[in-house]
Formats: sequence, C-alpha cells, structure tokens
Amino acid sequence: MPNPSERAASGLPQADYTPGARGPLTGLRVVDLSRLVAGNLLTQHLADFGADVVKVEPREGDTLRGWRINDVETTWKIHSRNKRSLCVEFRHDEAVPLIRRLVPGAAMLIESFRPGTLEQMGLAPEELLKLEPKLVIVRISGWGQTGPYHRRPGFGTLVEGFSGFAEMNGFADREPVLPPMYLADALSGLTGAFAAMAALREVEVNGGRGQVIDLPLLDPIFNSLGPQAANYRLTGKIKPRSGSRSSGSVPRNVYRAGDGGWVCLSASTQGMAMRVLRSIGRPELCEDPRFKTNEQRLVHVEELDRIIGEFVGARTVDENVAFFEAEEVTIGPVNDIARFMQDRHVQARALLADYPDEDMGSFPMHAVPARLSATPGSIRTAAPRLGQHTRDILKEAGLSPAEIEAALTSGLAREKKA
Repeated sequence: MPNPSERAASGLPQADYTPGARGPLTGLRVVDLSRLVAGNLLTQHLADFGADVVKVEPREGDTLRGWRINDVETTWKIHSRNKRSLCVEFRHDEAVPLIRRLVPGAAMLIESFRPGTLEQMGLAPEELLKLEPKLVIVRISGWGQTGPYHRRPGFGTLVEGFSGFAEMNGFADREPVLPPMYLADALSGLTGAFAAMAALREVEVNGGRGQVIDLPLLDPIFNSLGPQAANYRLTGKIKPRSGSRSSGSVPRNVYRAGDGGWVCLSASTQGMAMRVLRSIGRPELCEDPRFKTNEQRLVHVEELDRIIGEFVGARTVDENVAFFEAEEVTIGPVNDIARFMQDRHVQARALLADYPDEDMGSFPMHAVPARLSATPGSIRTAAPRLGQHTRDILKEAGLSPAEIEAALTSGLAREKKA
C-alpha cells in the first residue's frame, strides 16, 4: 500500500508496484479480446483483484493506446494495469486457431466486436464452450446481441443520447448535454464485472455450466436513470432539464461562493432541509407554507435557491464548508482535479498515488475502488507494452519452442519492441 507519509514532488503518496501480491481472484484466467473502454474497464476490475488478464491485441494495439496526452498513453495506463499483452495479427490465417488454444482452462472470455463478428471468425460461443464448458463469455456491444438495432455501431456517446441521459442533463434553456467522459462504458464495465462473477459463481458453487452474457452499453446507463418511465406513466409529463437541481428533493444545487468557487448542497430528507434553513439564520422559513414540505419547496425552488445562494455568496468555499459542516449540513466543495489531488482526505487515504513510470517518471494512479479488509486488490504491474508477454502466454497455451518461433517469424504473433 502507498505510504501517505512519503510524498512525491506532486504531494501525492509514493507507491511501488507489488508484483507478488495475491488477490481473491488469483488463479482466475481471463482472455480479453475487447477494445475501447467498457471491456478494458471490466477486465481492469478483475485484474485489480488478482485475475490473470491476457489482453489479446491486434498488430496496431488496443484503441486506448492511441488516446494520448503529450504522447503518453494515459487512458491505457489506467485501464490496463495488472494485465499481460499478447500481440496477434488477426488477419493471419492461423490467428483463430491460436486464439482457440487460449480458451481451455480460462474462466472468462470478454469480447466487444460488432454482433456476429465472433461467429464470422469461427469463434461462436457454442464453439468456445466446446473448448471450455465452464467458460463465461461476456459479449459487449452498443445495443445488444438481438433487436432491430443490434448491428448498429455502438459507441457510448450514442447510447448516452438514446437512453434519455443527455436529454435530462443540462439546463432547460440550452442544449442537452452529453457527459464529458465515457459514462456509458464505465457503467457497463462495472455491470459486466458483476455479471461475470455472478456467472462464475453459478459454475463454481452451483455446479452449472458456462454461459453467455449479453452486455449492451445501453442497458446499464438506462438502469441508472431510475424511475423515469414510471414517473412519465404516472404524470404524462416529461420534466424539463433542471441543471444541478434535483427533480425529487429541494434544496439540492450548486451555489457560487464569494471567492468565485462553488459548493454543492443536498438536503434530501425533511430533517436536513429544516437544518439548512435554521443554519442560515432563517428558522421562520421552517413554518413558511412555501418551504415547509418538500412538495412545496419543489414549487418554490427558485426563491429558496436565491435565499441560500445569498448566504453562500457572502463566504468563500472553505468558509462555507467549515460553517455548514459545523451545523451538520451536507455540503461540500465542487473540486476541479487540481484541488481534488491536493485534498488532505484524498492524500490520507491514498486515493491517488504516484507510481514509477518509464514515460513520466511517476504516474498518478487511482487506488482499487473497493477496499476488502482481508484480501484487498492491488496494483501489481504497470500496463504492458504491446506484445510484452507474447512468448510467455504462447508457452502457457501449450505451444512448443519451435511453434513459438514459427508464430513470431511468420508475423502471426509479435513481441514488444526494444
């Protein structure tokens, strides 16, 4: 674990990779044929807890390798830590037979090709399950393996718009707002990791067989939107975009502080809403019919936000946080990444730590997000260079030394460049 008492020049804790660390998924082998974020994030979660993720990359490498900042593969370094890289020329006649040799003994196979591609390659799920009857196969796509749209391209942006998320996000007098990061992919990665472990439990505990998981990017993000369909059914109305306000409870918003920064406040319970009113020196508003109940506060949200905003605007961000925390009101700063990295809570818990890096000297890596008390996850290795583990993986797949040399000589497989 990073030592918070040892700080890099950035102020973050310094950490070393722990290649020998054991996690609860140690011994679990995962063949990762996916591209882009959802699959890589899914297998990152598994790898963080000890799974041996064999990342099968084409000659040009995974798409994430091309997402560079100042010529550094920042997204790849985060989402492919703890993995091994096998570089295969997918257009080679022997590519599919080689991939088939990776399947026996594997617990999971993850893919994110357009629906039907796996079948065209000769790697249909029924063929894979013949090679390994206990295999859990996760098929990531934009719209699912079935349905009228299943053949459409499936980038997360499209489902963020299609699902209703973008239409809900932003302000009523402006355009819908897409998330500025890969939200649909991230939710699918988390959902897929859970689903894969659920399917694995069916195999290992219940004595079941391997199976196929149909994981569209669309379904998890729509699921995260909550009771939108039920609310529409009950009211016949589509709520307009409301910025940072909640459609269900008031007060809840961001408020500008006197120093130009912002704070976010949420009072989602009746008791907390009354505490906010008393803390800003307006106890009489607790009995005001406009603000006494959440239903009425929703009607008079503009006026209530103005009252709270005037109070917040007379103080800096830090003064507001200190004041409201003393009043036990749920408030916090709206951080940018610079302020977040400098926060004492972030540093004390080593939520970010600087790891050795060949490109940057040190690279800020976020911790494993779920912290198990007995068998925690760990960051054992940096993200691999393209083809870094090709020889080792081919040997483990049962290829003889002569077969490995033939695969490398023919261009079927590739090693890392010096």
